[in-house]
Amino acid sequence: MAEPPLANHQADPHGVFVGGGEMGALMAGYDWSASPLGPAQAWPQSLRTAIGIMLTSRYAMWMLWGRDLTFFCNDAYRPTLGVKGDWALGARADRVWAEIWHEIWPRVEIVLTTGTATWDEGLLLFLERSGYPEETYHTFSYSPLRDDAGAIAGMLCVVTEETERLIGERRLATLGALASELASAQTEQDLAAAIEHGFGRNGRDLPFTSLYLFDEDGLSARRVAATRIAGGHAAAPDLIRLSDASAPWPAAELMLTGAPVPADDLSRLGSLPTGDWKQPPRQALLYPIAQQGLEGPAGFLAAALNPFRPYDAAYRGFIELVAGQIAAGLANVHAYDAERRRADALAELDRAKTAFFSNVSHEFRTPLTLMLSPLEELLGGQGTDAEPADREELIETAHRNGLRLLKLVNTLLDFSRIEAGRVEASY
Repeated sequence: MAEPPLANHQADPHGVFVGGGEMGALMAGYDWSASPLGPAQAWPQSLRTAIGIMLTSRYAMWMLWGRDLTFFCNDAYRPTLGVKGDWALGARADRVWAEIWHEIWPRVEIVLTTGTATWDEGLLLFLERSGYPEETYHTFSYSPLRDDAGAIAGMLCVVTEETERLIGERRLATLGALASELASAQTEQDLAAAIEHGFGRNGRDLPFTSLYLFDEDGLSARRVAATRIAGGHAAAPDLIRLSDASAPWPAAELMLTGAPVPADDLSRLGSLPTGDWKQPPRQALLYPIAQQGLEGPAGFLAAALNPFRPYDAAYRGFIELVAGQIAAGLANVHAYDAERRRADALAELDRAKTAFFSNVSHEFRTPLTLMLSPLEELLGGQGTDAEPADREELIETAHRNGLRLLKLVNTLLDFSRIEAGRVEASY
């Protein structure tokens, strides 16, 4: 059997960082003689072994070693470092993770003092890997590393970042709750309550929101719903006039373009609600609410954004889905309102028809009575001895009321033709 090819040791003459990828190359070129660990050729075999295991693993790992807590990591862990990747290698671990050291040091201390491994699942950590504190979630275990004499000399972290999964699940749950609440909304008041309940458990992605609908004249927008912000607040006025240049939200721009409009520097609006955070949002997004069958938006959702997450495609997609569900709910409300008004109109028409036919029956009864009475007198022989003038009067009375009845019948037929669409009324 042919021997496997040997790794290239030119970049690593001491064989410590063989097969370590980019981080292995960086470690091989690092001046370790100026570090507390000293030159790599003098490292104990236990340290070499730990680094070799870490570098050749495709699972994200980092480790610290010695009294100075010297930091190492592999290629799979580099994305977690973010902007710190340029200087973290060989630095003190408490400097690399200064912003979360108060969270992780108790765990590190347990490992270094007792040798007991730790375990955390989906732990929230605010990492400053992108230039600002970022909401991240990690499942990880800290394990002890021992030197050649068997004493604890360091710690190894094996970690899986679950930020995208957990935030995705949170947003999906919000969309599900919103859809469930909107399903039974029949009025604008129901719509507002559904939005409040649907957003109720997600004060992280939606610290506060306001829903505005444009008036028919297109000159103003009225607030119909708000979550986690009091009505009348500078960021949630009851009415926004599109001509007002000092309005808190650029509603005129959104109505003109029909496209989402970002709003930065929310500090100008004074003290703002923080949602589930201790820090107020810095940005908001105005997203149009589409209206069925029409080009222009029915209104917009002003959604404050999570101050600890970037506004990226995933975040925008979430807001877009939220706005889409609100648009569908609003369309259902309008459809229900139209159906209710139609039902009321039909009920009113039924009442009018009932009154009409009651009046018609009365109008028919009167001429019929006035016709039948003189005819009965003539047929019964009561008018035989009467004067010819009196008999003529009885006949004229019957004839006159017959004509009246004929006129009523013709009028009724005209209305039936109008209702059937066979003739057009001319007033």
